[in-house]
Amino acid sequence: MASVYDGVVSRHVNRRVSRPIARLLSHTPATPNQVSVLSLAIAAGAFVSFFYGLPVVGGLLAQLCSIVDGVDGDLARLTGSSSRFGGFLDAVIDRYADALILLGVSVWAASGSDPTLAWVAGFAALAGSFAVTYTRARIDEGHRTLFDRGLASLASRDVRLLIVMFGSLVGLAIPTLILIALLTNAVVIVRLVQARSALGKQEG
Repeated sequence: MASVYDGVVSRHVNRRVSRPIARLLSHTPATPNQVSVLSLAIAAGAFVSFFYGLPVVGGLLAQLCSIVDGVDGDLARLTGSSSRFGGFLDAVIDRYADALILLGVSVWAASGSDPTLAWVAGFAALAGSFAVTYTRARIDEGHRTLFDRGLASLASRDVRLLIVMFGSLVGLAIPTLILIALLTNAVVIVRLVQARSALGKQEG
């Protein structure tokens, strides 16, 4: 299921779509875990679209993946079927989905005039994306809200996938990867500074 924390895009855009979908699905046999798997299938569709040179389709599917990622949590709450395994499964699936989408954008970017830059930017974007998620997972529960506001909150998954969509719609592959790479790794640095300050005081 989706994280308790919602990024700005999820809060103001995605939830306006995911919640009605969840309400409809609550009257069907669909389960939250099935919706999580569906989001991975959509990410795979985005990868295939980028691979075959259909970036507009790929970008729209990336944003759809982001929206569907919120449906499983909403559906679990509506049906009373939340589970610790469901949250664990969703987190794992999200990482594979992120990898597929960013790999797809990298393949698309590498088909242009500078494949080396495309792959370097793609690696930096993927590493930064995973590090953003990992910093949230590793910080202790008592300090997790440190990352829910200000600069530390600017590279959440919903923001990254929205960047992918806009970059795809305007046909800017490498700039999209560079922007995600810069944003995510900058946020990781900010979080490290915040964590050192907060945890250092606690240890002292």
